[in-house]
Amino acid sequence: MLACALTLTSTAAHGGAWTLTHGHWQSFSSTTLSSASLSFDAHGRASIATTFNKTLSQNTFEYGLTNAITLLATPAFVSARVSTPTVPHTVANNLSIEAGVRLSLYAAHGRLSLQGSYKTAGAFDFSVSANRASGRQIELRLLYGTSFKLFGRDGFADFQVAQRWIDHPRPNETPFDVTLGLWLTKRTMVMAQSFNIVSAGDAAAPYTFYRTHKLEFSVVRRVTRHWSIQLGAFYSPAGQNALVERGFSFSFWTQV
Repeated sequence: MLACALTLTSTAAHGGAWTLTHGHWQSFSSTTLSSASLSFDAHGRASIATTFNKTLSQNTFEYGLTNAITLLATPAFVSARVSTPTVPHTVANNLSIEAGVRLSLYAAHGRLSLQGSYKTAGAFDFSVSANRASGRQIELRLLYGTSFKLFGRDGFADFQVAQRWIDHPRPNETPFDVTLGLWLTKRTMVMAQSFNIVSAGDAAAPYTFYRTHKLEFSVVRRVTRHWSIQLGAFYSPAGQNALVERGFSFSFWTQV
């Protein structure tokens, strides 16, 4: 029943609603280490003994095809192990690739964008990863970002809602993500992020309805004009049929 939780990731919305200017590019290389000793049951209680650990490596690349159109691609590799009272010991070492495009829709007051992407089967779904014809994902995402001032410091807010259509037996998903960032100095920014996923009711066995909520707090340090590093920690304060997951992440940003 808890195998559905293994499809969930903590992917930061680095690019957000903003598109890149023509000819410019940026990349975000990240490694995430996470674990769980409990899972949320069908009533949202953290009561199911679980053994889980995961190492996730991702590299997101974005390129400004025009000022209004940004191309993006994210190859990802995961190595994970899990066992629960209802899920036997399972090991996954899998690769997926996601590719898509972000289109700027409105830029007068903040930035409104629409993003579409396609993701191959594999990296986060233990049940179907052996069958590369299953688990493919199409996503349509609406993004809104805006800048603000707080105590004289520059900040930004980014809101995203999406719909994911996923091959059976997995259910479709509706993610909702929020990112808040504030520059404390010219070189140091703090970020708070909320990642949320609610599944649809169209799952086939052994999947069931699930929801997950994650909070991540991180610090970004600008090393040079083009390079920055990000250190973050996250945990799952609530969920249903999902892992009580916590972990750390390290990211290296390149912007040209």
